[in-house]
Amino acid sequence: MREGRGERIARWIVLSLLALFVLTPLFVMVSSALKPLQDVQDDFTWLPSTLTFQAFVDMWSTVPLGNYLLNSVIVSTVAAVFSVSIAVFAAFAISRYRFRGRGVFSVAVLSTQMFPGILFLLPLFLIYVNLGTATGIELYQTRLGLVITYLTFSLPFSIWMLVGYFDSIPRGLDEAAQVDGAGSMRTLFTVILPTAVPGIVAVTVYAFMTAWGEVLFASIMTDQDSRTLAVGLQAYSTQFQVYWNQVMAASLVVSIPVVAGFLALQRYFVAGLTAGAVK
Repeated sequence: MREGRGERIARWIVLSLLALFVLTPLFVMVSSALKPLQDVQDDFTWLPSTLTFQAFVDMWSTVPLGNYLLNSVIVSTVAAVFSVSIAVFAAFAISRYRFRGRGVFSVAVLSTQMFPGILFLLPLFLIYVNLGTATGIELYQTRLGLVITYLTFSLPFSIWMLVGYFDSIPRGLDEAAQVDGAGSMRTLFTVILPTAVPGIVAVTVYAFMTAWGEVLFASIMTDQDSRTLAVGLQAYSTQFQVYWNQVMAASLVVSIPVVAGFLALQRYFVAGLTAGAVK
């Protein structure tokens, strides 16, 4: 069906409004990052009266931004890798085998997504503190504890998504591999995983982004040494001053790697979500 002139005009108007809605906050962030602090605190202006990059220099010394960035990268990467690694085996078992308790396990995995995360905050806090007291294994205010915390809500979703994606892979591929003498693990690694790359990438991106931007658990489960970016950016606000230009500059800088990685993997992400939703 050929698109009419009126439809084309309406489409451009809608897209322009959406672009304006998305780009305006980004423009304000860039503009504020390039302003002196006094300009940001004065009446709002769209453009800086004095163009300066000093905020991009000062943001590293005002707070330990480099340490927060390192913590976020380590915690998010480790949480994503462990979440996907475990989810692959669990999803393969649910998708390809019939066993007692399979339905109950699937419902239990999915039902964990129905509860707000704050319900798990106090139990995890008590478990970490008591475990550290009883065994000496410190999980509270450590990177390891934060990784385990993120696994509690990224792992169930990862399993659910991968089950849907594995179900979309024809079982004839498994049967062909078994005819050639391949066992379950060989079938998984040589047949299923290469075919499921888009779904795995999509789940990895989700797990990473969930850990990267999480605030609630990170604000309670971390200290100064293990604090992540999502919480660390609040340190630019002190009792007497808020360094708005440095907040904007830091937000822009730390977003660049994530945005670049997301754009590079976007085609896998869209394909993985589409296939995973068809179950």
